[in-house]
Amino acid sequence: MEMSTPPKQPLADPEDSNLDVALRPDRFDEYIGQERVKQNLKILLEAARKRSESIEHILIHGPSGLGKTTLAFLIAKEMGSNLRITSGTALEKAGDLGSILTSLSDGDILFIDEVHRLNKLVEETLYPAMENYRLDIVIGKGNSAKTLQVDLPRFTIISATTRISLLSNPFRSRFGVNYKLDYYTNEEITKILERSAKLLKIDADKNALEKIAESSRFTPRAANRLLKRCRDYAQVKNSSKLTVDLASETLNLLEIDHKGLEATDRKILKFIAEKFNGGPVGIKTISAGLSEEDATVEEVHEPYLMQLGFIARTPRGRVITDEGLRHIKIKLAKNQETFI
Repeated sequence: MEMSTPPKQPLADPEDSNLDVALRPDRFDEYIGQERVKQNLKILLEAARKRSESIEHILIHGPSGLGKTTLAFLIAKEMGSNLRITSGTALEKAGDLGSILTSLSDGDILFIDEVHRLNKLVEETLYPAMENYRLDIVIGKGNSAKTLQVDLPRFTIISATTRISLLSNPFRSRFGVNYKLDYYTNEEITKILERSAKLLKIDADKNALEKIAESSRFTPRAANRLLKRCRDYAQVKNSSKLTVDLASETLNLLEIDHKGLEATDRKILKFIAEKFNGGPVGIKTISAGLSEEDATVEEVHEPYLMQLGFIARTPRGRVITDEGLRHIKIKLAKNQETFI
C-alpha cells in the first residue's frame, strides 16, 4: 500500500516532526483511547470488506492533537487502500480538487485536513463527487459555457476539522458517518506515554510519566511533546533515567503547571480576576489586554480553560469560576456577580 506524505510545513524542530510520525500507531490495537469511535469504525470497515465496497465518506472532528490524522492512516492501512493527503488551505481552486480526484483509483482514500477552510466553490464541486462519483467541469464562459461530466472511481473522503460548526449543512450531510474525538483521561495519556517511551528508548519512572500526563491538557500530541522535552532535559543533566523530579523541573522551565496551564492561560485567568474582578468580560477585551489575537484566545486557550471549569461563558462575557480563582490563588475583593 502506498501512502503519500503530507505537504511539508516550516517547523522549528524537524526532529520532532519525524518523531511524531515514528510514534504514530500502526494498528488499531495500538491506538489507545477513543474506544467508542474505534468500535464503530471496526464495524464499518468489516462490513465494507464483506461487501467488497469502498467505505462511506467519514467526517472526524474534535480539538487538535487527539488523533484525527492517525485514524485516517489506520483506516487506510486496515482497508489496504492508497491514502492521498491534502488540506483545506491547499485546495484553492476547483481545478486543484479536480486534478486530485481524477488521479484516484477505486478504493483510494482522500484525506482532507482542516476541511472547514475549504473554498466555498471547491466545497460545492465536492457535492456531486461525493454523492454520485461524478465531477462537473465547466468549459468556457457566459452563454457559450458547457458542463462536462467526468465519472470518478469509487473513492472515499475522510475529512478532519476542529471547527465543525463552520461546515455547511449540505456538506456535512454528504458524510455517511460522523465521529467526534473526545479528550483523553490521564490514565489513557499515561499508557500512550509508556508506549512512546519504549519507542524512544527512554527509561522513565511511571511517576514521571504520570506527572507529564497531568500536564498534557488531555491531549496525546501535547503529552508526546512534553515527553521529548523531558528526555532532552534528562540528557543534559546526564541522567540515564527520567525521574519525577526531572520531569517536574522540565515542566517548571516550560512554565507549565500541574494542570497543563501555560503562562498565557494563567495570564487570562489573572486578567479576568484582577482587572475585572472576575468578569464578565468580552473576548476582544481579553485579547487586547494580553496582546493576543481573538482567535488564539478563543480557539487555543479558552476551550481547555472551560474544560477544566476555570472560566465560563455568559451572555455578557467570560467569568472566572471559583475553581479558576483557587488555581491562581486569588480572592476577589467582593463577591463575584454571576450572569450564568
